[in-house]
Amino acid sequence: MDILRIATAGSVDDGKSTLIGRLLYETQSITRDKLEALDAASKRKGLDFLDLSLLTDGLIAEREQGITIDVAHIYFSTPKRKYIIADTPGHFEYTRNMVTGSSNAKVSLILVDARHGVVEQTFRHFFISAMLRIPKVIVCVNKMDLVGYSEERFNQIRDEFQRIADQIHSDGQTIDFIPVSSLFGVNITSKSDEMSWYPGDSLLHALESIETHTLWETSRPARFPVQYVIRPKTEEYHDYRGYAGVVASGSFSVGDEVVVLPTGQRSKISTIEKFDEQLQKVNARESVVLTLENDVDVSRGNMLVKPGEEPVQRKEITAQVCWLDYQALQAGKTLILQHGINDTKAKVISVDEIVNVQSLERIASPGQLKLNEIGSIRLKVAKPVFADIYEENPANGAFILVDEFTHATVGVGFVNH
Repeated sequence: MDILRIATAGSVDDGKSTLIGRLLYETQSITRDKLEALDAASKRKGLDFLDLSLLTDGLIAEREQGITIDVAHIYFSTPKRKYIIADTPGHFEYTRNMVTGSSNAKVSLILVDARHGVVEQTFRHFFISAMLRIPKVIVCVNKMDLVGYSEERFNQIRDEFQRIADQIHSDGQTIDFIPVSSLFGVNITSKSDEMSWYPGDSLLHALESIETHTLWETSRPARFPVQYVIRPKTEEYHDYRGYAGVVASGSFSVGDEVVVLPTGQRSKISTIEKFDEQLQKVNARESVVLTLENDVDVSRGNMLVKPGEEPVQRKEITAQVCWLDYQALQAGKTLILQHGINDTKAKVISVDEIVNVQSLERIASPGQLKLNEIGSIRLKVAKPVFADIYEENPANGAFILVDEFTHATVGVGFVNH
């Protein structure tokens, strides 16, 4: 059974937590004891209905304020597949949580309040989904019950959102629009009479219809970062040398010629092993052990690629960065750049511009990048980084920046060139 990773986003009080709670409730993913606790908590709040948002708003501060602050990961399943939902916060000051929570998602679920329509936060959320190259976006126009399930209002919001999407829409990203009422469960897991004018699927049916194998990076250049070298200390496997890892993108087959980075040595794939199974081909996102025909020098941190598909080994990087630290990023600062399992020292040459995600305007930087801001910077690294341009291969084009003294993650970067 495959897994679909989803990131939710929306402005304050758009109903993200209630929508997720409704999905859990209607797919019978809540145990009886949790339902009883939920009923008791709802009554303590003076409500005569189940407050499903309490299922995801786990922090005390979240329940007191009625908002999402941290990223909550929610797990549920249907007979068709498993789901992991990252419930990300909507406030501007938690933009960093939104970026990190959405980093592995293949579907971005953006909520829009039918009463308020597209607001500033909607710009930010869609900009981030486009920046992260999330392949599928589903816009849920929520609280349709408060606008009389109006088809005209839904069409207004859809057209307004589409105008935004046309400005920043990334290649390969598809957008669907679904009218829902999470409070009453309308159009969440099944179609309803209240919106008979809507010809599309319910939210759950739309999620179940997504073919996840089309979302993985199988069409991208082949990348296999070596995470571990397997050398059994037994007589039976005395000469065995296997290279364990996850295929980041593309695919590999037995007999394929490969290049070892950074050394440039060449060999051919002898076997592809997964537990006790011998495979002929492996695709992106699969964990396997590769063996090579001849004994070349391959170590943890090296990367296997196909000839003619080698990434540029970069000593200078221009990247878009979301800054996560309270202390502003300034030119001259030295950080640790972590790309996959490799790290190297990196010096910030310049902070060039900041993106205003409401207006999509790029503003000349005042020389620094503050907490939650997204901007373009230039870095010089101590040793070459074999990264792709993020737009061309997201699986090998992202990195994190780590403070060399506190070891805190202070930035998330996406290689531009």
